[in-house]
Amino acid sequence: MLVIKSKNKLTEDLNKLGEDLKLGLVPTMGALHQGHASLIQRAVDENEKVVISIFVNPTQFNNKEDLDKYPKTLEADIQLISTISEDIIIFTPEVDEIYPDSIEPKIYDFEGLDKVMEGEFRDDHFNGVGTIVEQLLKVVKPTKAYFGEKDFQQLRIIQKLTKIQHIPVEIIGCEIIREDNGLAMSSRNERLSKPMRQKAAFIYETLKAAKIKFGMENALNVKDWVINEFKKSDDFQLEYFDITDVETLTPIKNKINNIKYRAFIAVYVEDVRLIDNIALN
Repeated sequence: MLVIKSKNKLTEDLNKLGEDLKLGLVPTMGALHQGHASLIQRAVDENEKVVISIFVNPTQFNNKEDLDKYPKTLEADIQLISTISEDIIIFTPEVDEIYPDSIEPKIYDFEGLDKVMEGEFRDDHFNGVGTIVEQLLKVVKPTKAYFGEKDFQQLRIIQKLTKIQHIPVEIIGCEIIREDNGLAMSSRNERLSKPMRQKAAFIYETLKAAKIKFGMENALNVKDWVINEFKKSDDFQLEYFDITDVETLTPIKNKINNIKYRAFIAVYVEDVRLIDNIALN
C-alpha cells in the first residue's frame, strides 16, 4: 500500500506506470464505509491500477461546524482499503497542497445543474466540488473515475465538468449502497444515535412510496404527499423534496413520455443532514 501526500510525488509515481495503463480513481473524503468499498472494488475490477484520494475538501462545506465535525479516520480507512487490495495508491494531501494560496473555489458555469436542490441550500458547494475534482482528474489522469449515485446531482455536475474542462475520462456512476434498514450509507450516519439511525429508515420508505404514487398520480400531488408525511414527525425536518428530469435536473411540471425522472430528498435528523434519491421510472 502506497500512501502519498504530494501532487508532485503522485505524478512522478504514476508516470512510471506508463501511458497505456488502465487507471481508476475513487475520490473520497475519508470516513470510508461499505458504500465506498463498493466503489473501490468496482475500480479494482475494471482497472490495472487504482488511486483512492482521501481529502476533506473545505471549499464544499458551507457550514464550518459541519466541516469541523466531519470524521477523520485515516488509519481505519487504510485498513478497509487493504481488505480490498494491497496494490492501491492512496493520495492524502494536506489543505495547503490543494489550496497553496487561498482556500477559495474556482467558479464554474454548470448551466443550471448547480442551482437546484443542493445548490439552492449550499452556496458555492458545487464550485468547491468542481475545484477538487478537476485537480484530481488532471493530476491522476484516470481512465475511469467512480462516484456514488447517492450524490446524484454531484455525479451529473462532474460529468458536466469533464465536458466544459475537456478532461478525457469516463465518469462511472455506481448504485447506492444501503444499510439493512434501507438508509443510504453515509459517513454522517455515524453521528446519529442508534435509535434514530433505525428510525431514519423512514426516509427511504417514503421515497419508495413516492415512487409507487408517481406511477399513478400527478407529480405535484406526490410532492405534497411527501411534505405532509414529514410534517407528521418531530424527528425529521424536511429541507427539500424534488422530482426532476434525470438529465437536466429540471424540476418537473408535467410528466412527459420518454423522460426519465428521479426524486431527491434532504432531511435533518438530530441536526445531521442526510440526502437520498430514487429512480422513478
